Amino acid sequence: MAQSITNAFVTLFDAEVKQAFQAESVLRGAVRLRSGVSGNTYKFPKLGKGSATARIPQTDVTPLNVTYSQVTATMSDYNAAEYSDIFHQAKVNFDERSELVQVVSKAIGRRLDQLIIDALAGASSPNTVANTIVTSGSAAASNLNVGKLIAAKKAMDAKNVPLDDRHILIHANSLAGLLADERAISGDYAAIKGLVSGDINTFLGFKFITIGDRDEGGLSIDGSSDRNVYAFHRSAIGMAENMGQKTEINYVPEKTSFLVNSMFSAGSVAIDDEGITKITCRE
Repeated sequence: MAQSITNAFVTLFDAEVKQAFQAESVLRGAVRLRSGVSGNTYKFPKLGKGSATARIPQTDVTPLNVTYSQVTATMSDYNAAEYSDIFHQAKVNFDERSELVQVVSKAIGRRLDQLIIDALAGASSPNTVANTIVTSGSAAASNLNVGKLIAAKKAMDAKNVPLDDRHILIHANSLAGLLADERAISGDYAAIKGLVSGDINTFLGFKFITIGDRDEGGLSIDGSSDRNVYAFHRSAIGMAENMGQKTEINYVPEKTSFLVNSMFSAGSVAIDDEGITKITCRE
């Protein structure tokens, strides 16, 4: 059951509950999604490319010999659950079960995000941008800056990645670094002045997704204070859902409690490494 509930046993109590600050899912809509799949795995097909040839009269056409391949997403099952004791509920003047629905749902949403983050990190040969790329001046290990964003855009443009549906997943510390770069915040370079809102939503064609520290892992940082952030195209990452997120509340007589349980079954995988760019930032 929810711990320290005795702290809420009061005679006069604010009915508006302050929940712990926590994030929720932000990545599900940014990837290629397949819902309602059957089985323990799902295969995303990948079609190659070819070059047109000149037509010569009275000769057989030359086939492109396009290659077909596939990548496999393996389903993983997750749940986030908590008990709500009916005796405790009688002693507080807020709906504990409703509050717990939000807690468990956000926990599942963050776990779903982590599947996608792990798929990005697991790409075998993505484009890369070194931590020494800077906006101007001599190369030096640095945090996220416009120079790194330009390099990421250049890498994806060179691979003919479509301009629409490009995203970039960054950490809050990476955003802080970018906000220190004049080219990212000045009205001379960007229509949206980042320092006014403290945020950047789009820049150089990338839609920004910012996350903070997460118990699930998030965007990890190594011993050298390097953190990888990822620019990617929506079609480059796949997520298959065997069971989409759902939340149930069931009474468990043996516990004299309601079990609030959120769950999902899904898997994520990198489909096309050319549509993924790993950007290393020194914090």
